[in-house]
Amino acid sequence: MEKFVIDGGRPLSGTVRPAGNKNGALPILAACVLTSDDVVVRNVPRISDVASMINLLEGLGVTVEWLDPHAVRLNAAGVDGSVGLSREDAERIRASFLLAGPLLARFGSCVMPPPGGDVIGRRRLDPHLDAFRALGAELEVSRDIEMRAPAGGLRAAEVFMDEPSVMGTENALLAAALTPGRTIIGNAACEPHVQDLARMLTKMGATVGGIGSNVLTVDGTRDLGGCEHEIGPDHIEIGSFMALAGVTGGEVRIEEVEPEDLRMIRLVFDRLGLRSEFDGRAIVVPGEQKLRTRRDVGEHKMKVQDGPWPAFPADLTSIAVALATQAEGSVLIHEWMFENRLVFTDKLVSMGADITLCDPHRAIVSGPSRLRGERLTSPDIRAGMALLIAALCADGRSTIHNVDQIDRGYEDIDGRLKALGAQIERVPEDVTVTIG
Repeated sequence: MEKFVIDGGRPLSGTVRPAGNKNGALPILAACVLTSDDVVVRNVPRISDVASMINLLEGLGVTVEWLDPHAVRLNAAGVDGSVGLSREDAERIRASFLLAGPLLARFGSCVMPPPGGDVIGRRRLDPHLDAFRALGAELEVSRDIEMRAPAGGLRAAEVFMDEPSVMGTENALLAAALTPGRTIIGNAACEPHVQDLARMLTKMGATVGGIGSNVLTVDGTRDLGGCEHEIGPDHIEIGSFMALAGVTGGEVRIEEVEPEDLRMIRLVFDRLGLRSEFDGRAIVVPGEQKLRTRRDVGEHKMKVQDGPWPAFPADLTSIAVALATQAEGSVLIHEWMFENRLVFTDKLVSMGADITLCDPHRAIVSGPSRLRGERLTSPDIRAGMALLIAALCADGRSTIHNVDQIDRGYEDIDGRLKALGAQIERVPEDVTVTIG
């Protein structure tokens, strides 16, 4: 186990390039199980969640070859459909359940252990299971979930999600791509990483219409081929670096972004007083900005509310809280999707933030607050990053424990922050770092 030791209060400036989208990499890697041909995936983030997915694939019999630090060749010709998933690896990440669609479609059955992931509230599997049932699968649900396709395989059908579940939509896409005929997925999620998966499946031989909308039409086929695919940039990481620049007062240039993915993020951050501008495929956050919230018409309190794409991403709610602590004014943060996402705010309060947690879904943040260094523990990926952002703008020294949570979603975060001028060290938990 390791911890971060941070000396805060320094402006961070420089240029950074975002990693590949974490939430895009996991279903794209899982898609290799759909074919016996080679699949080459580029711009793969080297994070622990990706390592867990690779371990799961290798356990199934997938051959994995790293071509360079961020490109991997996968071949699932040797996968045995009767081999179950490693329970230990499956319970490490929620994305382990993304292997259900490929295994069910290709081999006609699978047994799925309960998935792991962040403890941010209830995260339903029902949309996944409803989609598989609509495609003809029979399910037995106990501790493990056993699924069986009907004789002759899954059948194309109309699937309607009871909520726009991102992973549920991805599982339906993965299964439908290898199911001959036309499947229509209604009330589908349309986040950038869902779009990226749909584009990859098209390269493999399926035809996916409606990409970017909430109705996807999948013309599946009995045989999919290999392909090469580059994962798009991580808009959540980009938003994290934008907030980091804002709270520390430095100028940060983020290169190789996808401007269309940043529309709502920029709109919400602008209302928190954080300006940004595009320079071609780069986004620049100017330095020395005075953050000030912009009240709604009628002098009503500003509100940040997450929701399904293209609304403000739920994964940036924690980051928005950290940014709001340094903005003049008051803002209501409404996280309606996950009831435990805002529980971490007590850690920001211990640093000096003025936050009132109204209920599990709502918090009022008043700023700017002068934060002070504190001893902290990361509860999940995004809250961990929010604490890291707060620590970098706080006076004095902070220690963040349980940093393996942050490593699950941010590649080499301490090394990249050092390149921007951060005073941060990664040390073993049992090492004491003295000041001076």
